[in-house]
Amino acid sequence: MAENEKEQEKKELKNEKTELELKQEELDELTDRYKRVLAEFENYKKRSGKERETLYNSILADLVEAFLPVVDNLESAAKVETEDENYKKGVEMVLQQFKIVLGSKGVEEIKTVGETFDPELHEAVSSIQDDKLGEKEIAEEYRKGYKIGTKVIRHSMVVVAN
Repeated sequence: MAENEKEQEKKELKNEKTELELKQEELDELTDRYKRVLAEFENYKKRSGKERETLYNSILADLVEAFLPVVDNLESAAKVETEDENYKKGVEMVLQQFKIVLGSKGVEEIKTVGETFDPELHEAVSSIQDDKLGEKEIAEEYRKGYKIGTKVIRHSMVVVAN
């Protein structure tokens, strides 16, 4: 009888080990699934953050582009000679305020005169021969260009030398 009990105990122990191994495999599988879902969620958060930032920058660029003709007109108005200095000062103050707001949103003017022509930033509308200037050097700016970070909102219209 003792041998039967020992065999019975061995079978039960073997069944418990098998059951424990099955539970361990199940736990490993669930842990693996958990890690994969967590990694997918982290990737989703990063991807949606990038998409949100891209959408924000795109909307901002569209809005800024709509206001650029207003800035151009204010710059033209500030250059006009007038007898009313207070009027001119008011126009200059509004222009300066516009530029401060644009700058606070990351909008920068594209540098032109004296710089080397870059088709990514500049649009050549004319070329001239000038021995005083280097090759592909920008001699004059017709219209200012603007960018946000590396994204060009509006290319600068320029005259290129040589």
